[in-house]
Amino acid sequence: MKPPAVIFIAGPTAVGKSEAALVLGPRLDAEIICCDAFQVYREINIASDKPSTQARSKVFHHLVDVLSVTEEFNAARWQKLCLAAIRDVRSRGKMPLIVGGSGMYMSVLLDGIFEEVPAGKDIKEELSRELAAKGPAVLHERLMALDPQAASRIHPRDPQRIIRALQVVQSTGKPISQLQPRREGLWGKMPVAIFALNRPRQELYRRVDARVEGMFAQGIVEEIQKVSRLPLSATARKLIGIPEVTGYLNGEYDLDRAKYLMKLHTRHYAKRQLTWFRGQERLRWIDIAAGQSAQDAAEIIARHIEDDQG
Repeated sequence: MKPPAVIFIAGPTAVGKSEAALVLGPRLDAEIICCDAFQVYREINIASDKPSTQARSKVFHHLVDVLSVTEEFNAARWQKLCLAAIRDVRSRGKMPLIVGGSGMYMSVLLDGIFEEVPAGKDIKEELSRELAAKGPAVLHERLMALDPQAASRIHPRDPQRIIRALQVVQSTGKPISQLQPRREGLWGKMPVAIFALNRPRQELYRRVDARVEGMFAQGIVEEIQKVSRLPLSATARKLIGIPEVTGYLNGEYDLDRAKYLMKLHTRHYAKRQLTWFRGQERLRWIDIAAGQSAQDAAEIIARHIEDDQG
């Protein structure tokens, strides 16, 4: 088997992706490309759990600190930056190691992005309201009737992709499954290895809680207070931590409540990530047992890569 040209380390937030990548990077002679919507922002370090200066001196990181929180960011823009970074890393004989928890970003890189259809904002808003009222299963059932091919590829609990597919068919009268073959991504063009890390749920949640406590100890309140004076883009405002800390700063609740909300929303986000990743057949899951370290996870991944090449 050919060695991979690109390696992904995916999985839910706080599972230990970045730590494993830092161990794996020198072993593979790799550079890390961050698959994250918020680490691109220069002004946010703590709330985005950005790699430290020490980590970035150990293994070079791409797509960190590339724009201001006043700018919008999306999957299409990330894809272009990521492809450029991959070309740069490979041109110097190194391994691109793409690390992060954004399933949507991973998907657009692997499969390309579908941009031909206008946004259909009113339809999207109507579908979003219906999603909130009835849940994703109802929308997925409708998609099954309108575009069974697309519905069979989209997980019933992946509301973002369900809404996008319904948006297309309701806007154009054409199933997205007929239009999407125009997309082009890395999948099938070069060997790609995709590893997804997971931990026992309660341990993952403990790690989430510890991370949030650490963020408050590091000064997330002061960071958000400073950032909130800027005209934040719609993308930046979605970062977990900004609304929760802003509520505290506005006197809506105390600091303990802000911490509780951040922990709760981060756990919910991790659960949504796991749901999305479990619907993907291309992933190779690495289950990290209680007490295992980033070194252990990196060793397991390295052995899989070596075994595949052997």
